[in-house]
Amino acid sequence: MVVDDSLELGVLYRRYLEELGFQVSMASNGEMAIEKVLSESPEAVLLDLMLPDISGREVLKRIREINEDIAVIIMTGYGGEEVAVDLMKAGAADYLSKPFIIDSLSKSLREVLKIRDSQIEDKKHVGFSSLEKFFPFLAHEIRNPLHAIGGALAIIQRRCDLRDELLSRSFKIIQEEVQHLNDFVQECLDFVRPLAKDRFIEVEINEVISVVINIISHIFEERCRKIRIKTDLDPQLPKVCGNYEEMKGAFLNILKNSFEAIEEEGEIKIKTGFNPDPYPGNVEILFTDDGVGIKKENLNYLFSPFYTSKVKGTGLGLAICRRIVMERHSGKIQVASKEGKGTTVKVELPIGPPQEVLGGQKK
Repeated sequence: MVVDDSLELGVLYRRYLEELGFQVSMASNGEMAIEKVLSESPEAVLLDLMLPDISGREVLKRIREINEDIAVIIMTGYGGEEVAVDLMKAGAADYLSKPFIIDSLSKSLREVLKIRDSQIEDKKHVGFSSLEKFFPFLAHEIRNPLHAIGGALAIIQRRCDLRDELLSRSFKIIQEEVQHLNDFVQECLDFVRPLAKDRFIEVEINEVISVVINIISHIFEERCRKIRIKTDLDPQLPKVCGNYEEMKGAFLNILKNSFEAIEEEGEIKIKTGFNPDPYPGNVEILFTDDGVGIKKENLNYLFSPFYTSKVKGTGLGLAICRRIVMERHSGKIQVASKEGKGTTVKVELPIGPPQEVLGGQKK
């Protein structure tokens, strides 16, 4: 829903969002917005800070009281940025400073809806262990101030001379640390998130590998010039039953580890194949790098939650991979490594119809 007293701007936002596939309603003042929230329960609200009847702050408060799952993006004119950051502390998901590039609206909306969907899913943890209940609470308590920090940093950047090398470097450090915290929170949630059985489908493993390689090429764009990825993918590979997104996440974690293990130039090989024994068979995926390898004494702890030898590692990457492969897909994951020689990660995923592989157990 778009809440703006300017009919011209409201129509512009609506047309743009409808072209992107969103269903959009409009409100020209605060009272109308609150009524529509009650009757329509929108997923997101684009809220102008200055309204003719009641303040955007009060509208935000009322929306949060009605339904805290509604993502609210604050729009503010120049000079209202400090207020917008305060409103983010009060529960707004993001803010846009007027005038803004129209494409930034799409980016912001998609991001806050992604976070909203994650938070709604996290509330489904009722009835799980204390750890599984604690992580969503932790995520909520960390993400809100992180959004405020990000918003405040954006304001400071716009008002500072970024030609100052020390200042520019300081901004980069803050951004990297905020991103590191966001990644940590997301990995905690991924680790405890319950299995979505209804998302099990037939998955083409070679397709997942191709997608992951494309993603990693963007993440490590500079390093891809020195690190070669070679593939040997079996074209006759049978499909496996599983959660596509979880498999993609597991493979991405493994491949990221391979990139981070190579200090300068190197090579990563990815091979897929089918092993018919035991019946009905398994799809095998091998990730091999010629990086620094792993110390022998560390091999036994690789899949332990929060264990890491990296300076900024969360220690959850391989623990999440193990949970996805073994607990959720009845597969196997093994690591063979020699310090100074490189590492090979072997993943085995069973073949079978959906009823045979469900919830991490064979039935």
